[in-house]
Amino acid sequence: MKKVFSFILFLVCFSTTLPATTAAEQRSFRISKNLSIFNSVFRELDMFYVDTLNYDKVMKTTLDQMLAKLDPYTVYMPEEETDDLKFMTTGEYAGIGAMIMKKDKEILISEPYEGMPAQRNDLRAGDVIIEVDGQKVEGLTVSEVSAKLKGTPNTLIKLKLKRLGEKKFVEKQFLREKIQVNPVGYSAKVADKVGYVLLNEFTDRAAIELKSSVADLIKQHKIESLVLDIRNNGGGLIDEAVKIVGYFVPKGTDVVTTKGKNSEAERTYKTPSEPIFPELRLIVLTNRSSASASEILSGSIQDLDRGVIVGERTFGKGLVQNIRPVGFGGHLKVTTAKYYIPSGRCIQALDYSHRNEDGSVGRVPDSLTTEFKTRNGRKVRDGGGIVPDSLTKDDRKLNIAYYIFAQNLYFDFATLYVQQHPTIASPADFTLSDKDFKAFSDYLVEKKFAYTTQTEKYYNELVETAKIEGMDTIAKVEFAALKAKLVPDITKSIAENKSDISELLSLEIIKRYYFQKGEIQYSLRTDKDLKVAIELLKPNGAYLRKLKP
Repeated sequence: MKKVFSFILFLVCFSTTLPATTAAEQRSFRISKNLSIFNSVFRELDMFYVDTLNYDKVMKTTLDQMLAKLDPYTVYMPEEETDDLKFMTTGEYAGIGAMIMKKDKEILISEPYEGMPAQRNDLRAGDVIIEVDGQKVEGLTVSEVSAKLKGTPNTLIKLKLKRLGEKKFVEKQFLREKIQVNPVGYSAKVADKVGYVLLNEFTDRAAIELKSSVADLIKQHKIESLVLDIRNNGGGLIDEAVKIVGYFVPKGTDVVTTKGKNSEAERTYKTPSEPIFPELRLIVLTNRSSASASEILSGSIQDLDRGVIVGERTFGKGLVQNIRPVGFGGHLKVTTAKYYIPSGRCIQALDYSHRNEDGSVGRVPDSLTTEFKTRNGRKVRDGGGIVPDSLTKDDRKLNIAYYIFAQNLYFDFATLYVQQHPTIASPADFTLSDKDFKAFSDYLVEKKFAYTTQTEKYYNELVETAKIEGMDTIAKVEFAALKAKLVPDITKSIAENKSDISELLSLEIIKRYYFQKGEIQYSLRTDKDLKVAIELLKPNGAYLRKLKP
């Protein structure tokens, strides 16, 4: 017993003389240990798993699952997605300039871009792609066909297409080109001395294209106010957002500060030049899909009291990502910091893993957020997006109009419509006639259109649960009465929702003749947020009052 005690005492004394490991050494050991375990598991699977492994697929799945546990924006991008990475930052790729989609088992042209090779060579929405460069596309995914359409600029592409109304295949051949998508989707005068610019993304030409569009509006229409639309703009490059803010505020103004674990992630972005439009009254339109750089722009404009924000609460993405190479052509888009706008607040949603079904930030109690002040002393809060100064709400319901959209029936009818109507009125004047609406209603009947509402799906789940609990027989009469009310009367629903159906159908038809710009021009005719903005900017409007505490 004495010997055992002496041995334990020796161990205790000896251990006290060993140097303590640093946190860095412990972290390095844990990394090495887990990488070793992963390597061993991978090799064991390769040797003993019953089926042959697809190494690339297994690794991609593993990485995706690992990164998904961190945040929604940290992702691995393999070499084959390099073109997508370039498009995210520059809006540039080489190809034909058209969007494609899958319908049933076919790949179709869904939207040719105006002025791009596809449109100039008469590729039309609704054309079914049969072959690309002599290779059949049957069975391929949208991304696989997209990869075939892309390529080196000035290389020949040959397409075989199936077109509605044509008995033979349509064959086209032309050169791929460098496609540069303009981040400014549309600009126009929308009211007396009021200009409008739609900014779709913050790619590396966003600031310069916006400056050019606003300068043209000032020169041609003598505008004194600007409505900047960044609804559905998911963000992009921080520098571009800072440059745009700099067009409206003094040089050297703090716009955004990033703070992360590493000192290299910490930086304050200041406006780089003297303002170009210092006197222009400014309204920024936002919605629940305005994110990241869009929130930097709208949030800093709000914090600096430089303009009025109109629309819906923004997405709530206050995280910064950097692109880092990880070998073999792959990249890691990794969250490195949070950003803070001029008032000092961070607009990151408190819980980015749980959102409403539409992706928007839920109601965040004031008790969980912190109050900040704008430059003029107005109260603003952190914890989940930018709350507009004039808050609007999309009160449209999930009705039959959107179930028709989900089944691509507007798209299919528009393809038929084009065959029978060589021209239509301009987007500013187009109105869907009662005759055309009746033709579409008949088309839905012909296609045996039917749908199941979300409420009916929940009802079916309730019935199944009731059966398990033995409640189905007790409430049999009530269940039958409820079901009778839930099954949609399609004819009645079409009549009751004619306005929404007509709007979505009109947008699809107009795109076939006037492309994306025509679609935007038509939608602005009934845009509630734009109407609110124009009212605020009137001489007796509340624009200046909105900027006061």
